[in-house]
Amino acid sequence: MSPVLAELIDALGADAVLTDPDLIQGYRWDWARDPDAGMPIAVARPRTTGEVQSILRWAHRHGIAVVPRGAGSGLSGGSSAVTGGIVLSLDRMRAIEIDTASRVAVVEPGALNAEVKAAARQHGLWYPPDPSSFEICSIGGNIATNAGGLCCVKYGVTTDYVLGLHVVLADGTLLELGGNRLKDVAGLSLLKLFVGSEGTLGVVTRAVLRLIPAQQLPSTMVALFPDVLSAAQAVVAISSRVRPAMLELMDAASINAVEDHLSMGLDRSAGALLLAQSDLGGAGASAEIAEVERICVQAGASECFRTDDPAEGEAFAVARRAAFPAIEKRGSLLLEDVGVAVPRLPDLLAGIVEIAERHRLEIPTVAHAGDGNTHPIVVYDAADEDSCRRANAAFAEIMRLAISLDGTITGEHGVGRLKRDFLPEQLGSDVMDVSRRIKAALDPLGILNPGAVL
Repeated sequence: MSPVLAELIDALGADAVLTDPDLIQGYRWDWARDPDAGMPIAVARPRTTGEVQSILRWAHRHGIAVVPRGAGSGLSGGSSAVTGGIVLSLDRMRAIEIDTASRVAVVEPGALNAEVKAAARQHGLWYPPDPSSFEICSIGGNIATNAGGLCCVKYGVTTDYVLGLHVVLADGTLLELGGNRLKDVAGLSLLKLFVGSEGTLGVVTRAVLRLIPAQQLPSTMVALFPDVLSAAQAVVAISSRVRPAMLELMDAASINAVEDHLSMGLDRSAGALLLAQSDLGGAGASAEIAEVERICVQAGASECFRTDDPAEGEAFAVARRAAFPAIEKRGSLLLEDVGVAVPRLPDLLAGIVEIAERHRLEIPTVAHAGDGNTHPIVVYDAADEDSCRRANAAFAEIMRLAISLDGTITGEHGVGRLKRDFLPEQLGSDVMDVSRRIKAALDPLGILNPGAVL
């Protein structure tokens, strides 16, 4: 063992530093399985902010790369390990405290999204951001990517609920930003700078999250369409008139993949499915769902189903959330989360269909349709060189399609490493230059998550 690594073990204790290659292996990738992930020299697993500071001071002193990691559920290679560096896993920092008077949750980064929701629920409160992986993803990872989810069309994304952060910089400096105040505009908005920075500017060790009163039981509508284009056109019309609590889309391929996976009785003949929910309660919910149904019928829906039964409504939400693991059974995946303004959603989805046909690939697509955030999932055979070539070409074309529609290469998964080369095409040279100057100011040695984003 090198003296440098021995120094880290002496500072943290042997139980907090993994050096066994077999144990390290499980920390090399996130869910995207980046093929270029490296082999780190160790995995550090701190329990406190002070230990995170010690790790970064050590890394800064020796010029060693540090890749922060949450639950490993990321979808863009944002926590791919770097050869010769360390993985800083925050999975042991799991504390959650609910402050009912201030209506906030004070949370460590390793706490799971579902655990925060459950803790808030005990006090009649709700933490709205709800990625499809909410049961397994961590708050630290959600903050790193500014994660969204199914309810975000009405309630916003992670940044809308972050009131305070403790962030450790590359040299070990601790910044304490914000707090339990609902309004605070003193100084530069550094709090927002770190949300969505994907571990490239600092390591979050504590978050103050805004909570709101618990959601009312939802009313649900499911509409079936002959094709994805008519469903997208319905989304545009719905979004211009009402603001449902959920508005999700599944195309035919994703419907059939989920039905193969869960056998839920979904209609395999449908070209697309829209799932809408209202949480207004009572007559308000009935009126809102009725308006959504009217618009869907006008847009060409072949069938609409309405229910006020929360269990039935949740079953459809479960089907939507199951899309990724269901589609994974069909082959290797390249995952995208491109987004456009809602009026351009039909153009985006039509373009994805054309790309799939031209490259002879299956690209099932699900979407947080109400905010224009789509998830085209390129399915390919990793053992077939031609299939890999076509998949990579389709992946790139979909991102460029989104950019051409004045959209984005990522709505919630982050840039990570898999989309880094396309970021300048969206942002332009001036924005990239400013971004790199900020990175250099906060991390002059470039040790924090090197190779990610910038």
